[in-house]
Amino acid sequence: MAKKNSERKIFVLDTSVILYDHNAIKNFQEHDVAIPITVLEELDNFKKGNDTINFEAREFIRYLDKLSGEYTLSDWIPINGRGRGNFKVIMQERSKMDAEKIFGERKADHRILNGALAMAEQNPDRKVIMVTKDVNLRLKAKSLNLIAEDYQTGKIKNLDTLYTGRTIVEKVKASVIETIYAKGFVSYEMVFKQKPLANHYFVLKNDKTSVLCYYNPVNESIEKIDKRSAYGIKPRNAEQTFAMHAVMNPNVSLVTIQGVAGTGKTLLALAAALEQKTNYRQIYLARPIIPLSNRDIGFLPGDIKSKINPYMEPLWDNLKFIQNQWKETDKEYQKITDMINTEKLMVTPLAYIRGRSLSNIMFIIDEAQNLTPLEVKTIITRAGEGTKIVFTGDIFQIDTPYLDSQSNGLSNLIDRIRDNHLYAHITLEKGERSELANLANVML
Repeated sequence: MAKKNSERKIFVLDTSVILYDHNAIKNFQEHDVAIPITVLEELDNFKKGNDTINFEAREFIRYLDKLSGEYTLSDWIPINGRGRGNFKVIMQERSKMDAEKIFGERKADHRILNGALAMAEQNPDRKVIMVTKDVNLRLKAKSLNLIAEDYQTGKIKNLDTLYTGRTIVEKVKASVIETIYAKGFVSYEMVFKQKPLANHYFVLKNDKTSVLCYYNPVNESIEKIDKRSAYGIKPRNAEQTFAMHAVMNPNVSLVTIQGVAGTGKTLLALAAALEQKTNYRQIYLARPIIPLSNRDIGFLPGDIKSKINPYMEPLWDNLKFIQNQWKETDKEYQKITDMINTEKLMVTPLAYIRGRSLSNIMFIIDEAQNLTPLEVKTIITRAGEGTKIVFTGDIFQIDTPYLDSQSNGLSNLIDRIRDNHLYAHITLEKGERSELANLANVML
């Protein structure tokens, strides 16, 4: 039985939602969706460019053109797909309660608010909800007695249950641990009643001893993991040992490493990549420029290299840390210099690798929490034969205004792709940078 019209809500979307997900209007079930005309004007400003937000703007504009057909956008148009509601563009952005007068400024956000207010006035019998990823705009909407929500599609519901990639198992039989040390592996049935998740890591313990291991989905066994160094970098704890193993496991093509500052995410990934340098045509170490739009760095002085260097400096710091373990005359030190000079090793903004072939590449993406789910998907879908991708980041340190710990691309990836034989994840919790850094993470 169809819902009564009064029970169907009207969701008013702002520009940030469309730039996050161009399919957003399809995700409100049987409810109706509207966008103020100002949103279309803003999208027109975003349609040119190579960033993901430009792609989202173009795709949404194309979809609207296809959806409208013989309709006008001021009419309620059925949204494609069974069980979905209708869509329209709000042409009237004037209401009795004028946001521009109340907030004392004429700007796009306030016109969008007026559009939502007008929709509420025109439909007094229906619940009108403002949907935006802009926290400040949500607060302004609520101050005007508008219901306002974040865009929930793709958002992790409970971060407390987000996959960590590792488990401590107590009271394991001594004979099982002895067998693992002697043979290097045991059948998973000797430890667990059910098959573990693919490439999941374990610390198996009893009162006297323990062993680090993981579930190998290829031969369905629990295999011992030895602490091993990579290009002079030695893991300092079990979590780092697991992370190093994941990056160096030839059967795994996709790795995520999540953890707060100082846990060694990028350093471990880079060291493991250098250790495997002969296995790959190139090593890319990249990170997104924040703000993501390349237009924003145009205001900085100097040429393009001097503009982006401040954003890349943390990556160079990790590389220098590895290199400075040796003297300048040592071959290991010289090898890194040669790799940089011959572009075997590339430290680059993420936007600058667009269009390049990703075949036989070790690709490390730092600060991945600042990417949208679509950006993460775009990167992965461009991987060719022999490519390995490693995402590192801290999901609680978001630098972009429209993402948070539950909606960013790294959280989304960790939540959705677990238990695949090509994928491994580890969450690092113990800081190893310094006692002072650990104190700041815990106490401040």
